[in-house]
Amino acid sequence: MAKRFCRLLAAVTLCGVLSLVSAEKPKPVDPPAPVDPYREVQPLKESLDLNMYQRIRNEGLNHSHVMEFASALADGIGSRLTGSPNLMRANEWTRDTLRKIGLENAHLEDWGEFGMGWQQLNTWARLVTPDTAVLIVQAAPWSPATPGPITADVVAVNIESYKDLAQYRSKLAGKIVLDGPMRAVPPVDKALFARYTDEGLRDLETPVNAAEEEEQLNALLSRIFKRNEMVAQFFADEKVAAVIEQSRDGNNGGASGGTFYDDRFTSMGWSADHRVKVPVVMAAIESYGRLYRQTQAQVPVRAQIDVEAKFTGDHEHGYNTIAEIPGTDPKLKDQVVMLGGHLDSWIAGTGATDNGAGVVVAMEAVRILKALGVKPRRTIRIALWSGEEQGDLGSRGYVKQHFGSASSGKLAVTPEHKLVSAYFNLDDGGGRIRGVFLQGDAAAAPIFEQWMAPLKDLGMTALSMNQTLNSDHVSFNAVGIPGFQFIQDELDYRSRSWHTNQDVYERLQAADLKQIATIEAIFAFNASMRDQMLPRKPMPDPQEEQKRNRPIEGIFP
Repeated sequence: MAKRFCRLLAAVTLCGVLSLVSAEKPKPVDPPAPVDPYREVQPLKESLDLNMYQRIRNEGLNHSHVMEFASALADGIGSRLTGSPNLMRANEWTRDTLRKIGLENAHLEDWGEFGMGWQQLNTWARLVTPDTAVLIVQAAPWSPATPGPITADVVAVNIESYKDLAQYRSKLAGKIVLDGPMRAVPPVDKALFARYTDEGLRDLETPVNAAEEEEQLNALLSRIFKRNEMVAQFFADEKVAAVIEQSRDGNNGGASGGTFYDDRFTSMGWSADHRVKVPVVMAAIESYGRLYRQTQAQVPVRAQIDVEAKFTGDHEHGYNTIAEIPGTDPKLKDQVVMLGGHLDSWIAGTGATDNGAGVVVAMEAVRILKALGVKPRRTIRIALWSGEEQGDLGSRGYVKQHFGSASSGKLAVTPEHKLVSAYFNLDDGGGRIRGVFLQGDAAAAPIFEQWMAPLKDLGMTALSMNQTLNSDHVSFNAVGIPGFQFIQDELDYRSRSWHTNQDVYERLQAADLKQIATIEAIFAFNASMRDQMLPRKPMPDPQEEQKRNRPIEGIFP
């Protein structure tokens, strides 16, 4: 009886324990319901963490490391032409540095084949007769090398169309050719360095037909590419020794006094199928002008050029640098807020303002958030693109792989498409942020207006409904994801640093970069913490747009 009672008691106890264990076992958590960003109801009033505003401002303005990042990138690595060894160094350095400051999932993503890898080692030129003088030049990107220093007669040509070729046939072999008549050199009678006035910011509210401007620009570029490719093949067929191109001008005559642009190439030179076959150098306008005027005066002119450059492959791939601060809210952590800029540059300078500035402020923004121990509800992802200068190639490739693309006029999206709240882009030099280009996203205006109110003392006051169509945020807008470009003070960006040999560290203003990074950190934080994703414009649908724009049939009585 006692044994039986003990066995019974043990059984009852065991059942109770098993029951207790079963009761304490957590139930499976249902995955969060998918969010439709097009149907989320946006609140009238934003909930702002002003204490976090203050902490971010203190870290960003008083304990900044942005200029350290800037010097490491611009001085330590230098120019970063897409496909070049330097760009790969920059990809690896940004990945490793983001990992070092505490970000997770730092990695490089291959967006596809780009074209030829190329690197300038050294370039120089000098006038030989009728005088001796140093000429200010650099190799045009993707130019072949000379077989050593070459000395030759200098001649000038003026070729606008195919009919102009005949007059130069069999006359250019072995010559150094000046491609085109001398451009005008206006006096520098306006400041090369400027900031927005209140009136200038108000002018941004005036509607601009961005689609029409883009169409005109694309038509102009198409004509230039076709002309340049025709001329490049003609020079190769005529066995020209080398070509000298003159620098175009900057705003207010800024591309003078030794400042020159190096972003003009005689064809789509990065493609092996369109490779430049004759050495090409870009010259400061004063150097070009001295040579050109003497050819027009029938003075015998000889010059010497040496281009040392190497190709590293015909089928180089492009990579983006990606890293994250993971989200912590079980329902929102799979959603993403993105910020970034493009890592590639041209070669004449060190890519400090275009777009080293956009890169280092994004890095500093996420450093600020990590330093403060921020636990965002959504994941904050930094993306540093390559191939922007050749047509937003890196961001377009990333968006296509992750979010969707238009095929046969119809947009096809991936499951990740609904998880992106917004992408914030900076790519107009190193001037402080003055506001946001909304890209036509009217629903975002009252939200950003509230975010900006505590930042007015930093100079951020403007919202423009206009669209800017010249950087990586366009790739996101193309598939219906909110992509925003910050409005920035111009400084001397469009006058003398953009794509020139003056795109160097000295053109950066520390106070401006600190302000930018602070604001980017606040915008990323706000977007990661609000209950809703940022509002979206209607999904792009070219076919539906055409249908809606058709005239109404039978409208006349």
